[in-house]
Amino acid sequence: MRTFLNIIGVLLILAGGTFFLQGINVLPGSYMTGDPQWAINGGIMIVIALGLLFWANRRR
Repeated sequence: MRTFLNIIGVLLILAGGTFFLQGINVLPGSYMTGDPQWAINGGIMIVIALGLLFWANRRR
């Protein structure tokens, strides 16, 4: 289960980072480019992913 949650967390960080960079107009090439709503969505995804990774890897 820990491995599965780590994989999901890393994928969320990658997707959130892509959304964030497109939202702040650094990564061009889609309809998300330059739209601040996608930067907010990406930031939220990154925070959730970090929480998931922290929760999955805490000592038991």
